[in-house]
Amino acid sequence: MLHPITMGSMFLLSLSTGILGLQWRRQRTIGDEISALKKTLPNLGGASSVADAIAAAESAEDTSVEAANLSALKAALPVQKEVDALVAERKELSSKGLRDQHFSQGALLAFIGTAFAIEGPLNTFARAGKLFPGPHLYAGAGLVVLWALAAACVPAMQKGSDTARTVHIGANVAGMSLFAWQIVSGLPIMFKVIEFTKFP
Repeated sequence: MLHPITMGSMFLLSLSTGILGLQWRRQRTIGDEISALKKTLPNLGGASSVADAIAAAESAEDTSVEAANLSALKAALPVQKEVDALVAERKELSSKGLRDQHFSQGALLAFIGTAFAIEGPLNTFARAGKLFPGPHLYAGAGLVVLWALAAACVPAMQKGSDTARTVHIGANVAGMSLFAWQIVSGLPIMFKVIEFTKFP
């Protein structure tokens, strides 16, 4: 029963690792959204925020010059709130150490998953004297290949390759599908093993 219990745990670890990866991606790309929004803001006249620029415009002596700019600044307040919310989100994500967590969990997943992908067939062969080719075995083999592909993309991803990042994400999404199929196809095998096993 060690094999199915470990597989269930590994599936949950895979989901957790995927969520961390998506959060890490969000942390990396949120800066682009912030920059794009800041480009839509009117001239702040050296102020650090729209609110500061409004305060400066309202206290200006030459109201005729500042009146037009003041209405543009007030119209930009919702954009500034959106920028502030994104900055706060990025700060919160940065505090979680997502990159290191994602890498550590991914490495653990690849190691334990590969070990148990080998242990399963060896255990079957030791008990039955042969292997039973089928969906469960093929899905497990395919999953290990996809894990290796995802891991192989990491060095290129660290150098900024978007192609490697896309392949990494695609391999992991396909891997989760194979993993789900492997669990479903493994349930009848587990019930058969339980049926024919004599427990003390």
